[in-house]
Amino acid sequence: MKRRIRSQNLGGARAIVLHRPHPTVQALERQLGAIGLVVEQHWPDLPPSAIAADFIFFDADLGHDQQFPWEDGNPPMPMIALIGSEAPGRIEWALNAGADAQLLKPVGDGGAFSALLTARAAFEARQALADEIEALRRRLDQRQTVVRAVAMMMSLGKTEDEAYGQLRQMAMAWRISFEAAAERLVAAQGGPRAVDAADD
Repeated sequence: MKRRIRSQNLGGARAIVLHRPHPTVQALERQLGAIGLVVEQHWPDLPPSAIAADFIFFDADLGHDQQFPWEDGNPPMPMIALIGSEAPGRIEWALNAGADAQLLKPVGDGGAFSALLTARAAFEARQALADEIEALRRRLDQRQTVVRAVAMMMSLGKTEDEAYGQLRQMAMAWRISFEAAAERLVAAQGGPRAVDAADD
């Protein structure tokens, strides 16, 4: 499936440049300002308000571990590495820090716009993948819970078909999903006996 690049809505976005004062920063700020971004420059640490930034440009040459106030490699916004040294170790560090795009130093009069779009597209793809993985993990957990609920009812003498059938009836009676009924049953610890008693 082709990905449509959202080129609009950059105006008014907030970008933080985590880099020591340098002509590179000045050139980058000029580009970002022309695009319509609001720019802040900080070094060596990010302010607490950085968590609400739309983009972060960071110095991959002098950057270090624990420089960002979130889990390594899991930034809450697109990150763009400012790279002067193409040493493999520095590039690896930038990628591990969560870089979605890069901009080579010295920064001239171009490159920032494409870096912004690339970073945003990569970030959104990464977020979508993480959401998909989490949804699959939840589904797996729910299936395991269904198996536990059925096993609980089978331990009371029901066949597998009877256990699934009763779980389905419980879900309809409670007006919840099949998986939610299984979760409620397992959480009750002994719920099948209560259900049996209610059926008698």
